[in-house]
Amino acid sequence: MQIPVRLHYAALALLELVAADGRSEPLSIRQIASRHAIPQPFLVQIFQQLKAVGWVTSTRGATGGYRSVSDLSSLTLGEIADAIGCGEAGVRAECGGTPAADELKQVWEQAAGAYREVLLSVSLADLLERLDVGQPAMFYI
Repeated sequence: MQIPVRLHYAALALLELVAADGRSEPLSIRQIASRHAIPQPFLVQIFQQLKAVGWVTSTRGATGGYRSVSDLSSLTLGEIADAIGCGEAGVRAECGGTPAADELKQVWEQAAGAYREVLLSVSLADLLERLDVGQPAMFYI
């Protein structure tokens, strides 16, 4: 099963905003794009969708960028997928009609349901926690 690249990029961008929450200056598209090797025009489109659902706000100008409107850490990957139009894993069964094809279609539908459950069970806060746990300990002398 392939994860839509739009969802991957949107999750990375929102993780950046959540991690930067509380900073006085907004994050620019350029900063986020360079950190994660995301094409800037694609990221602009994603942020337009995130702005349309009311999750982010933008500031124009040399020091402009994006910031979250509220605490987005409780957003799940499923909610993000829904907001950017890739919430449902499509099950295409072009050839059907045989018992084997019908059985396979049921398995694909179960897989799509499991995919959806996982997306709805993982929040941005969960991902940030996993990232913090994965960081090496800092020792100061």
